[in-house]
Amino acid sequence: MGVTSDLVQRIWQHREGLADGFTKQYGLKILVWYEQHETMESAISREKAMKKWLRKWKLATIEKSNPDWVDLWPAITGAAPHPVLPTHAGNQPATSALDSRFHRNGEISAVDSRLRGNDD
Repeated sequence: MGVTSDLVQRIWQHREGLADGFTKQYGLKILVWYEQHETMESAISREKAMKKWLRKWKLATIEKSNPDWVDLWPAITGAAPHPVLPTHAGNQPATSALDSRFHRNGEISAVDSRLRGNDD
């Protein structure tokens, strides 16, 4: 878990092994869930609350929106799907239903400029 105002940069850091912590320790490279908030304060409050949750509640939250544990990086950036898939995640489709929501013609759409770090 974590809070950022630049989701693309944060995911890239984790994928490249540049961010210390849980993801680096366990070699996790895919993003399977995220949440957007209007303010940094609400994001921090939600993160603190979720850190107190049981593991099964966290897994249920992920599986409600992403039951196949598909890597969301391609949907967010328009990049090719990540070739590495954790053994516990099942089969990863080549494309995600989220793709059209987040990008058009390989570009991040104006649907949410916050994905590019423009938090205004």
